[in-house]
Amino acid sequence: MVRAVTELAADRSASLRALKLGERQDAEIERNRTLFSSPTMPALDRYTGVVYDALDASTLDSTARAFARQHVVVHSALFGLLGALDPIPAYRLSHDSRVPGLRLRDVWRASLADTLTARQGVIVDLRSEGYADLGPVPARPTSAYVRVIAVDGTGRRRALAHFNKHSKGCFVRALLLDRPRIRSLTGLLDWARGAGFALDRAEVPLPGRVQELELSAV
Repeated sequence: MVRAVTELAADRSASLRALKLGERQDAEIERNRTLFSSPTMPALDRYTGVVYDALDASTLDSTARAFARQHVVVHSALFGLLGALDPIPAYRLSHDSRVPGLRLRDVWRASLADTLTARQGVIVDLRSEGYADLGPVPARPTSAYVRVIAVDGTGRRRALAHFNKHSKGCFVRALLLDRPRIRSLTGLLDWARGAGFALDRAEVPLPGRVQELELSAV
């Protein structure tokens, strides 16, 4: 995948189309062109956006960062599953990018699913649906997919966009600061309530489907 992305960067027009970039975003193409030689930094510090603004990794102490190293995985469209402190260069690639000759779903789905299935213990999937589709978590009693919702005055529940990302960032930050020992989804729900989060099971999953949890926006 890295080789394909660096080769794509040699063709500006193709890169603009594949990465869905504007005419003034040549710097993003240059990042991909120099992937093999550019400096690196830990994944939690490298990524930007609403999730990472809420997570605010630069203010985490060494103990919280060590916990992140053990328990947090970031899903990269380019590198697959990254440890939170794995060093990576700057790049531009998303789950819906179209790299000529490759389909991200074909590249990642089987290997990511196998890796996640081999992981023991509780898995809490906070990815967007697009990334989750590239390698779903296993449907088992100790794994769950989290959706962020809002409930209006009539009790109607709806999914969110911006506050979805903000809430997930706050949730991960709280986990890193509290560092609970969670051995089951019930334990996760108990911790969340104690930490001030409204996290509940959604309806009972169908056979072969992962349990979904609903996190009220914060």
